[in-house]
Amino acid sequence: MATQLTYQQEIDRIATLKEVGEKKWQNINPESAARMRLQNRFQNGLEIARYTADIMRKDMEAYDQDPSQYTQSLGCWHGFIGQQKMISIKKHFQNNTDRRYLYLSGWMVAALRSEFGPLPDQSMHEKTSVAALIEELYTFLRQADARELGGYFRELDAARKAGDSAAEQTALEKINDHKTHVVPIIADIDAGFGNEEATYLLAKKMIEAGACCIQIENQVSDEKQCGHQDGKVTVPHEDFLAKINAVRYAFLELGVDNGVIVARTDSLGAGLTKQIAVSNEPGDLGDQYNAFLDVEEIESTDIKNGDVILNRNGKLVRPKRLPSNLFQFRQGTGEERCVLDCITSLQNGADLLWIETEKPHVGQIGAMVNEIRKVIPNAKLVYNNSPSFNWTLNFRQQVFDAMVEEGKDVSQYNRDQLMSVEYDNTELAVLADEKIRTFQADAAREAGIFHHLITLPTYHTAALSTDNLAKEYFGEQGMLGYVKNVQRQEIRQGIACVKHQNMAGSDMGDDHKEYFSGDAALKAAGEDNTMNQFS
Repeated sequence: MATQLTYQQEIDRIATLKEVGEKKWQNINPESAARMRLQNRFQNGLEIARYTADIMRKDMEAYDQDPSQYTQSLGCWHGFIGQQKMISIKKHFQNNTDRRYLYLSGWMVAALRSEFGPLPDQSMHEKTSVAALIEELYTFLRQADARELGGYFRELDAARKAGDSAAEQTALEKINDHKTHVVPIIADIDAGFGNEEATYLLAKKMIEAGACCIQIENQVSDEKQCGHQDGKVTVPHEDFLAKINAVRYAFLELGVDNGVIVARTDSLGAGLTKQIAVSNEPGDLGDQYNAFLDVEEIESTDIKNGDVILNRNGKLVRPKRLPSNLFQFRQGTGEERCVLDCITSLQNGADLLWIETEKPHVGQIGAMVNEIRKVIPNAKLVYNNSPSFNWTLNFRQQVFDAMVEEGKDVSQYNRDQLMSVEYDNTELAVLADEKIRTFQADAAREAGIFHHLITLPTYHTAALSTDNLAKEYFGEQGMLGYVKNVQRQEIRQGIACVKHQNMAGSDMGDDHKEYFSGDAALKAAGEDNTMNQFS
């Protein structure tokens, strides 16, 4: 991407172009064209992918030096949602988006973006909808840039009209110091939606749409399950590494040399495999994978028709095969398999790890990371702060168990009922909430978590807010249910979308009409525009 020019440099550049354009360009105002150019900083998705990949790499290096510099994101299922997150972040955090990303959740694509209607997280949705959502997210983020800069341009025009040189200089500084809303997106490619060639083709589409970071999991593509549901089936390491290679080739082909790959292991909760790994010699990767299989030792005379038999250290063993034709792993091997998955992935092309767990527990995650770091010292994780966890119950139980271990009196509590509202104001509940508050910082420091995300936050906030609005609006509150709890709060909190016409691009459209048609432009932002009520 070319070096970002200042406002005046852009005006001068276009003025020079106009000079060679002869009379054909006589109606072009260099300052208007410069404004449009600055409002469209990124020309395509590959520019975005390269720009955001550099951001992620810089953040990863900063985290290696100081684990308090971890990063965060929230899941998105629509461009407007992603745009509002970044607008809000800029408003609340000194006009910058440092270490704050977006997450594209395959679960939400399946549940909310499929033409089939709501689907479970099993890779049944149209795979192209993933790349389409990346493009949509960046379209909205780029529009947020254009809208914000448009406001600065109007400030500049008003200052010039008033002859206020100080205000003019302030407006120019805002324009030249503008911070983009475009941030890295960690994009979920599920298990690759097919074989390694299918993974490569989809990865290309995602990168071309702007993805600098692709997350891929080690489940069987056509058996894929949500990470927090049962029935997960993993693939041998060689199969998974082929898909990691496919994603890396896609990045390199498209010139995104800094592209980031997140290798996700579901082995902690996956007790099944569809394939027995190929092994050429004892101790190789295939042999290590097969060593976790649940087997029974047999004699040659015990072999039955259709049996799969392995030679393990000179002895014949029969892996336990289910009626589904899947093979099962030995109970209690999940953490060992996760560690092996992670080490193998980092040694063969992955940049970051994702360990899908059944609960948010710093000690559990940290124990696995410590084992991984014995081999890969700078190993670091992306972690799903999942709404599938009952955070309140989990942390209250963790505090309860700690109190028991410390010999404290817990007779007033029922461990199995700690979610009850009657415990909300107790010492135990207060301690648990504090642990939830500091979970991300604690896990970044003690468990190697570089990036914390919530996969489905806006799915749940949309449902909760809609439920509350419906209850009030269709109940006794009527229109006050909307005005008091929605619009008035938008006004009080300075939520930009209270001026929804502006958010949809009306003012930018007016600007363009004026550029194109001059005084003949028919603009929408006149005295009769009801949005003026919110000025």
